[in-house]
Amino acid sequence: MQKVDFLPMSRTEMKRLGWEELDILLITGDCYVDHPSYGVSIVGRQLLSLGYRVGIVAQPDWKTVDSLTVMGRPRLACGVTSGNMDSMVNLYTAGRRLRREDAFSENGVPGRRPPHALIVYAQLAKRAFPGLPITLGGVGASLRRVAHYDYWQDKLRPGVLVDSKADILCYGMGEKPMPEIFRRLDRREPLRGIRGTAVLLGKKEAEAFQPGDAYLELPSWEEMLADKDALMTSTKLVEREMNPFGGRGLLQRYGDRLLVIEPPPLPLTREELDAVHDLAYSGVPHPSYQGRIPAFETIKDSIPAVRGCPGGCAFCGLVAHQGRYVMSRSCESIRKEAKRLSARPHFRGTISDIGGAAGNIFGSHILDTAKCAVCKRSSCLVPVPCKNFQCDGKELIELLRCIRSMPEVKHLYINSGIRLDLALKQPELLRELIRHHVSGHLKAAPEHLHPKVLELMRKSTAEEFYEFRRIFEEESAKCGKEQYIIPLFISNFPGSTKKEMAVVDQYLADNNWSPQQVQDYIPLPMTMGAAMYYTGKAPDGTPIAVNRGLKERRVQIAMLKRKRGKAEYDRKGAPPKKFPNRSGRNKKS
Repeated sequence: MQKVDFLPMSRTEMKRLGWEELDILLITGDCYVDHPSYGVSIVGRQLLSLGYRVGIVAQPDWKTVDSLTVMGRPRLACGVTSGNMDSMVNLYTAGRRLRREDAFSENGVPGRRPPHALIVYAQLAKRAFPGLPITLGGVGASLRRVAHYDYWQDKLRPGVLVDSKADILCYGMGEKPMPEIFRRLDRREPLRGIRGTAVLLGKKEAEAFQPGDAYLELPSWEEMLADKDALMTSTKLVEREMNPFGGRGLLQRYGDRLLVIEPPPLPLTREELDAVHDLAYSGVPHPSYQGRIPAFETIKDSIPAVRGCPGGCAFCGLVAHQGRYVMSRSCESIRKEAKRLSARPHFRGTISDIGGAAGNIFGSHILDTAKCAVCKRSSCLVPVPCKNFQCDGKELIELLRCIRSMPEVKHLYINSGIRLDLALKQPELLRELIRHHVSGHLKAAPEHLHPKVLELMRKSTAEEFYEFRRIFEEESAKCGKEQYIIPLFISNFPGSTKKEMAVVDQYLADNNWSPQQVQDYIPLPMTMGAAMYYTGKAPDGTPIAVNRGLKERRVQIAMLKRKRGKAEYDRKGAPPKKFPNRSGRNKKS
């Protein structure tokens, strides 16, 4: 196959490859980085490996169609993504203020993508290439595939196909649906019935559609506008059908039109996931960029190893995109990537991370797929771990020992956050991580410490965090290492008032602990947390307090941000070891 160092971004690059036209044009809101941490690069490389001529327009000027026509009209279609983040999350803070930096843009310069980029780019492509099919994909498409609450506009929005006028939407990671979409377009076959996709039917098609038992109908757009609680109903139904082994398709009516969402795509096998990562990525940004790209600097020495997350946290959008089913690459595939990474000019011997949604879920598996096929749980771990889900950490231990034994690797760290509930059931892995794979600080995400709020978040208990911290500090002392936990807390989650946040504040004060990172809650589209925020109710219908305005939210933000005595990270001294007991009172050191 023809060697392609980078997918072309200009006519000149096309000519170097001997291409007169593109088959597919990909449009992204990020800078083009040819690395498997970027969804557009994965899809582009995969389509290229199938023989399609694929080009990329990165961060086009959305005010002119000329920004899309630089390589001419593609033969088959345009694929549109807002980038590795939903464009509204990328642009705005939790306080609905414009961010000062865009980590996915050259030199971090903000303003290189529009709000609701999927809609803007799709409509721009429609104007640039009349009659050309438009596909949507990426995390923004996944989170906005059904009617959802948009926090930044503080209103409901319809599924993104309605406003974008695109022909088809691909949700999830896309390696299975995307090739099938373009294969059908190439053969001029209908786009209906592809798992992991959604289409919007017109009046006649909607009237003729016969769903049978294969689809579940969500509250209509009109019902959602009339009744706030309909968003909670919709969110519950969507979550119940996210299971790739037994989930049904979904329907949502918009007047006389019908949104048809096919069942989730089946997970990739280990061999298929390996093949995705064995594609000929250059591993670096396109040479047209002269400045640094902050998001790439963060991941340039890391290796993605895992897809999916079993947690199902109420505030997280990852499950809506990657799903709960955990897919892990083979140790050999990761070893090969470490070898390729070590040959790159920027590599200095340190692998910054081998991970995914969490640093200790690699090698997770299910015992019986048939049991999973009938499961309707929103989490494999909360409120109690599913007995069908296995994650003892032994395969990850084997992987870590293999990679750190490579002569090219001086240091191997795990910087993906650790799931505390799993870590306590992985004592051998936890010792291995603490002794060999902490770069000085280890991220752990209790998120809160009040039991009521943790239950709403679908997080493990505070006691598990206290126990994790105790083990971490004891094991660090045993191996003679001075290293610390970076705790991650969320302020203003629905149901968290000043009273509940005081539990976190008191714990931090008792330990003279000033967290380095504070996250004020952002209701992401299609998450249970967004449904709670919008309705002011818990999933069971119980009313809960919700802080909405910035004035209300500042109270909890300030509680987390305030400096407390000799903060742990001000110098090298560790804080006093005070761990609340199960009654909530503090034990004295």
